[in-house]
Amino acid sequence: MKPALQLRQSQQLLLTPQLQQAIKLLQLSTLEINQEASRLLDENPLLERIDDNANQTYSGSSDAQAPAQESTESTAADNPVQDSTPEWGEANFSHSGNASPDDEDDGYQEVAAERPNLREHLLWQLNMSLLDDRDKKIISLLVDALDENAYLTQPLEEIVEIFPEELDITLDDLETALVQLQHLDAPGIGARDLRECLALQLNALSEDIPGRDMALTIVGEHLDLLAARDFSKLKRVLRCDDDALRTAQDLIVHLQPKPGMAFEHRAADYVVPDVLIEKVGGIWKARLNPEAMPRLRINQVYANILQQRGDASAQGMATQLQEARWFIKNLQQRFETILRVAQAIAQRQRQFFEHGDIAMRPLVLREIAEQLELHESTISRVTTQKFMLTPRGIYEFKYFFGSGLATDAGGACSSTAIRALIKQMVGEEDTRQPLSDSRMSEILAQQGIIVARRTVAKYRESMNILPVNLRKSL
Repeated sequence: MKPALQLRQSQQLLLTPQLQQAIKLLQLSTLEINQEASRLLDENPLLERIDDNANQTYSGSSDAQAPAQESTESTAADNPVQDSTPEWGEANFSHSGNASPDDEDDGYQEVAAERPNLREHLLWQLNMSLLDDRDKKIISLLVDALDENAYLTQPLEEIVEIFPEELDITLDDLETALVQLQHLDAPGIGARDLRECLALQLNALSEDIPGRDMALTIVGEHLDLLAARDFSKLKRVLRCDDDALRTAQDLIVHLQPKPGMAFEHRAADYVVPDVLIEKVGGIWKARLNPEAMPRLRINQVYANILQQRGDASAQGMATQLQEARWFIKNLQQRFETILRVAQAIAQRQRQFFEHGDIAMRPLVLREIAEQLELHESTISRVTTQKFMLTPRGIYEFKYFFGSGLATDAGGACSSTAIRALIKQMVGEEDTRQPLSDSRMSEILAQQGIIVARRTVAKYRESMNILPVNLRKSL
């Protein structure tokens, strides 16, 4: 065969840097967007944050028109000063977090006192006690051996082997130190199992509290029967009536099985909603949350300098100007897309806003994508880590999407609505004769919703609702 040249035409989608940035910004959460804006502000002098004295704010209503864009699409290299006037971000991103310039307390913010952790609290209690120094040292060693729940899971026999012989610490010393540790002001700490933990807390109660002695007997000998809710057998072995057993059970269930949790430090998770849902003129409408949007614009000073210089040395600044343009434009597009999706959700799920979970309708990403003429992957990015504030609380966009099950009327009921019905039935059931999964399936069928028993069990478990035998009470 002779070599030959052939020309072929083909289409190929190339992701430009601007398109890549737009996709990246779309999938970022509000926190990540603000972090990305802060990073670019540090790196790009052509981008600046608008101060609190800006005289324009974005209304954010769902039917508001996007502000006018710059009148030319010329690049920074062709005309680097076309957008020396502020872009969309200047007029539309409202600000939060900075104090007023007239605030006399600026710079003197309140700082919450840091709570001591478990070890710090116990050592403080130990130092305040009247024990001698040797006992305090041995007890402090046991404090270091406690786990995060304040249990002593390592046997004393193993702990005593760790100590050097010259310390002359015996097993009797450790047992005495453990008793002293368990009698500090946090009952239950230093227990070696759940039974001992609960017993320590019950022993710390006054002896004249009704049901205390029976609760100690249950914890020490019949905790497995209580866990299995076998009340009939408990009454037989304890030779008591319903009222006495109910009193003892109430004492036990109010104890703390993990006393170390009271000293656990958990960072609070704050969610800033991207969109606010409100009812205006009888119609549910979405509007952007000004608190979630960075306020950015092109730096006027540097733009003027770039306009006056046309030599090659200004090329670097021209590139930064173009990057600043892209970021502001892509940020605008991100929030516009989020607002469109939120408004579409509000229209589809208006019954939810009126009546709650029980009125949620089935909805899939494809429906919103077809309505807005966007790709399904775009809707997926928009609904991930984006939140809306509604009169019923804050919800992630994805909460409003779910599959549906058929009804006798030929329609469909969303899985969220079915979960709400199951939760409602459990909340209204007779706790002496709780509803089984099969019975709840039958009740749903009577309402025209065909749900298998296994599906009911799956939904119940997803809501952390106990099975029927563990929901039974006296």
